[in-house]
Amino acid sequence: MSSSDGNVVGIIGAGRLGQAMARTARRAGRDVVIANSRGPESLTAVISALGEGVTAGTASDAASAGIVVIAVPWDRVPDAVQGLGWDSQIVVDATNDWAADDLDGRTSSELVADLVAGARLVKAANTLGADVLGSDPHEAGGQRVIFISGDDADAKADVVALFQDAGFAAIDLGDLATGGAMQQIHHPLAGVNLIRL
Repeated sequence: MSSSDGNVVGIIGAGRLGQAMARTARRAGRDVVIANSRGPESLTAVISALGEGVTAGTASDAASAGIVVIAVPWDRVPDAVQGLGWDSQIVVDATNDWAADDLDGRTSSELVADLVAGARLVKAANTLGADVLGSDPHEAGGQRVIFISGDDADAKADVVALFQDAGFAAIDLGDLATGGAMQQIHHPLAGVNLIRL
């Protein structure tokens, strides 16, 4: 699997958010490699529940996918990505800094971007609860909205395509500093569940 393979989504974190992103990626027709800190052998039940097209791997396996989702609690992000090689992969930051008192005027995604230097970071999938994110986005005659922000236009386009293929209506909020701020906890779009008709 090469870092240019956009048909594979790697997910670092196999909790509720990671599993929701795996369902989203499968709905979009992508294969998934999911990893956690305890190793692939601990994911047998998760893989069974997620079904065909999802395999367990190491964090390094997940990080070699074309699109890599970070789906671990905020305080575990540095450990989860430490030692991984980043070579222009797209990294989707789906995390939330719930306290948001340690950012020194930056957005949480700008800090994550520093941790995955060499990757192209896109903020997405952090404003909806995992149960909503993982469910069918077609509702009430429309499509659930997903917000996206980032500094790399091509990376954003690939992430928009992933979510649109899964049935979402993607809205680009601009760069990480501007859009990322709107998506953060205690900011306007956190927890907002919109349907585009």
